[in-house]
Amino acid sequence: MRYRLISVFFAACLAAMAATLTVDQLFSFIQSSIEQIKEGKQTDRETADFLATAKLSERLDDRSVEQMQSLGIGPRTLAALRKLSEQSQTLPASKPIEPPAPPPLRPPPSSEEQAAIIDAVRTYALDYSQNLPDFICTQVQRRYYAPPPGTRYGGPGDREPSYRLNDTLLIRLSFFEQKEDYKPVLVNGAMTNRDYKSLGGTIVSGDFGSMLKEIFERRTETRFQWDHWGTLRSKSAMVFAYHVEQARSQWHITYDKLDIVPAYHGLVYVDEKSHEVVRVTLEAQNIPAEFPVKSVQTVLDYDYTDISGHTFLLPIKDETLSRADDYLSKVDTEFHNYRKYSAESELKFDTDTPDPLPADKTKETPATKPPTPPETPATQPPPPRGKGN
Repeated sequence: MRYRLISVFFAACLAAMAATLTVDQLFSFIQSSIEQIKEGKQTDRETADFLATAKLSERLDDRSVEQMQSLGIGPRTLAALRKLSEQSQTLPASKPIEPPAPPPLRPPPSSEEQAAIIDAVRTYALDYSQNLPDFICTQVQRRYYAPPPGTRYGGPGDREPSYRLNDTLLIRLSFFEQKEDYKPVLVNGAMTNRDYKSLGGTIVSGDFGSMLKEIFERRTETRFQWDHWGTLRSKSAMVFAYHVEQARSQWHITYDKLDIVPAYHGLVYVDEKSHEVVRVTLEAQNIPAEFPVKSVQTVLDYDYTDISGHTFLLPIKDETLSRADDYLSKVDTEFHNYRKYSAESELKFDTDTPDPLPADKTKETPATKPPTPPETPATQPPPPRGKGN
């Protein structure tokens, strides 16, 4: 009720301010309405209802409507704007809407700060798997395939691949004494006793520390450099680009009985406050031309998860894209229902397939405005937390 009163008060104030609106005033109102809607203080219907009573002093052209639409307005608001545009065609032309100035770019940490951050993350990454408890979870793999765009069945070369779901695997994944064990339970809803590696197609493993360890081991001699500020799951992240030379690589790509160890590069997303890794991306480089697999790239996301009353940073999704034998493969691997490992937990393993994670759970958003400077010097980053490492 309080939010509804605030919304009505906001609209009433705007109506009292001017009997008619300029296009600039209308644009400002739309911007404010979007913020109110995001905060749950106003609805698309209420915004559209106000616009139905508004009058303009200038012509609202199609370009201005498109600019307002690009802000993320709802369907009712868009319909109301189009009606206002039709009603204003005999009015004088308005000045073009000036796009809002982009927010000031947040400067990256100094080179000294970056070196200290990488050292803290290295300690965290090398100790990550050792600090995990024994647990069991439900792994769901949805495997998709598509013909490459630009080929006979893939359509025009400039279009996105048309992936089709090939199969869904439900796997009991246990992590016990620092070792991962994958036991397929269902394939497309049917019980199976097959071994994980015998399922064929693209399979994914090693998400619990292997990738982090290989990137941050000193013998790998990974090169790091600053990339950008980002926001992931509503938290500020420092994003570093990295590169591993082929001679130092330990990452394997296997196809049938063929195996290669390529160079690779990617991004590491580091939580600004805890200095824990919340995302890693990886892409193979310089794959030999004769090797059947032509490309591989992976995005692995971590999030905070409760196990028996303790919080750990654990994988929530791995998306792996590859190309081989003139087809594209996409494997979406999700991790659900983490719980403490025990013989009883294996017996009571839930065979219901969880729904896919919502898209916003793994979507990066633009960096937020710079926070208030901390009281302690930025050159002394906090050590990685003990829990969740």
